[in-house]
Amino acid sequence: MPTPTLIADLRQQMAKLEGSRQPEDEEPLSTGCRELDRLLPRGGLARGTLVEWLADQGSGAGMLALLAARQACRAGRALVVMDRQRSFYPRFYPPAAAAWGYDFAQMLVIRSVSEEDELWALDQALRCRGVGAVYAPLLQLGVQDFRRLQLAAECGGTLGLFLRPATVRGDPSWADLQLAVRPRASPAGRRLCVEVVRCRGGTAGRSIELTITGTGMVPTMSTSHDPDRPTYPLPATAELARATG
Repeated sequence: MPTPTLIADLRQQMAKLEGSRQPEDEEPLSTGCRELDRLLPRGGLARGTLVEWLADQGSGAGMLALLAARQACRAGRALVVMDRQRSFYPRFYPPAAAAWGYDFAQMLVIRSVSEEDELWALDQALRCRGVGAVYAPLLQLGVQDFRRLQLAAECGGTLGLFLRPATVRGDPSWADLQLAVRPRASPAGRRLCVEVVRCRGGTAGRSIELTITGTGMVPTMSTSHDPDRPTYPLPATAELARATG
């Protein structure tokens, strides 16, 4: 019969082979929205995981993803932005990021010329332990490439934030978390509905609404429980991406 020491050694070897996912007791990363954090099983995002933001163009998902990226880079780690030219997604706008407080010395914007180059750069960025978060709009992503990127994020302990079209909902995914972002009609500012589509270790189907007003505040409201619960103000940000042309 195997001894406890042998079993412990085998577990350590398996962990090394499977990757280097961060320990469960590590402090979770905030999404930048405390009400959204409360919908997640650990109260936030985990390093070494991938998050998919499912949305149509102009939904505001990019702004929310970059808000989460800023939280992941607070400890001095770098932010990597994949910004390959495409028609579906807007180009990243660095001056807006600077106005939001991002330090260009800790930011790397990669504009690859092909999908193959983009996937290679994305893999390398996710594996780098000096990178806090990688923001990547990805229109297409094969299952094998998706798995490779998930293992790369585990290896580097990096948070991968992928902006994906809403049409990929229901497709195979290696993301620990999928969030669907949809705009809502509102006479008092821009309102977004954020739904938890898939969450490892948590419950899907829960959602919140965020209202982005012109006064620089983002009240949040839970739509999955009591609609009369109070709202909480959060600092609003300028748009971090804008369409060209």
